[in-house]
Amino acid sequence: MPDLFSRWREGLSKTRKQTFDRLGALFSISEISAATWEALEAILVQADMGIETTESVVQNVKDQAGFDMITRNEQLINLLRAELIRRLDPPPEVNFDGIRPAIILLVGVNGSGKTTTAAKLGKQFAAQGKSVLLAAADTYRAAAVDQLQVWGDRLGLPVIAGQPNADPGAVAFDAVQAGLARKFDLVLVDTAGRLHTRFNLMEELKKVYRVVGKAMPGAPHATWLVLDATTGQNALLQARAFKEAVKVNGIILAKLDSSARGGMAFAIQRELGIPILYAGLGEKPDDLQRFSPEAFVDGLLSKK
Repeated sequence: MPDLFSRWREGLSKTRKQTFDRLGALFSISEISAATWEALEAILVQADMGIETTESVVQNVKDQAGFDMITRNEQLINLLRAELIRRLDPPPEVNFDGIRPAIILLVGVNGSGKTTTAAKLGKQFAAQGKSVLLAAADTYRAAAVDQLQVWGDRLGLPVIAGQPNADPGAVAFDAVQAGLARKFDLVLVDTAGRLHTRFNLMEELKKVYRVVGKAMPGAPHATWLVLDATTGQNALLQARAFKEAVKVNGIILAKLDSSARGGMAFAIQRELGIPILYAGLGEKPDDLQRFSPEAFVDGLLSKK
C-alpha cells in the first residue's frame, strides 16, 4: 500500500505538472526581481487559484521575504509553502456521537461524483465499525440508482432505492425511517444532481432537505457538497449556490487526480469558509482521503 504522501503526490500530479512544476525553473534563477513576482502570480492563476487569492498570496510572500531580508529565489519556496498551508483549514473531526442515525446529505451538480463518493464514504465509515445505510435518492437518473446498488453489493452495504422517476424526497424520507427502525449509525443520502443555475431544481433540493428534517427532527446532521475539481473556478459558483440553498457545512473535492486546477481549493477556503473534508485522489474506495493542508500543499510543490 502506498504511503500517504505518495497518494497525494500522485493524485495531484496533473496540477503539479501543468503549473507548479514551473516553480522549479522560476526559483532556479538566483536573484529575486520584479519578474519573479509576475511569474509567480501567473503560475498560481493558471492553477485556478483565482485572481484575488493569487494576489493576496503573492503579496504576503513578498512582504515576508522583505521582512526576512531574503534575496535569493530558492529561499522563497519555504515561504510559499507556509503561506499556502496557512490558507487551508484543517478539516474538523467527523463526529456524530449521541446521534443515531446521523443523516448525511450529499449534494452537487450532475456528474460531480456524488454516487461514487457516497459509496467510498460508506466503506470508510463501515471500516470504523459503523453500520451504514445508503439511500439512492437520485431517482431521475436510473444509472445512479444502479451504480449505488452495485457499489452497495460490492461493499456489503444495504441500499434503499425507489422506482425510476419517484419523488426523491419520498426516497430520502423512507431511508431515514429505515435508518431509525433498523438502528443504523449512519444514513448517506445520494441526492439527484442539481444545476446550481436552475431555480426549480434547487427548490426541489430544498424540499428534500426539509423532508429529511420531518422524518427525523434535527436532520440532516451534515450536508456535504461534492465538487468536481476539474471544473476549477466554476466550482466556486456552485458552492455559493448550494451553501445558500441547503446550508452546506462541508466540501468533498472529487476527481482531484484528474484535475489540473487544484488551486481552486484555496479560493474556496478564502471566499466561502467551508471546510474541505475529503479529497478524491483516484477511483478506488481507499483513494478518498481526509483532507490534509500539509499533504495537499506538499503534493503540489513536490519535485519528485
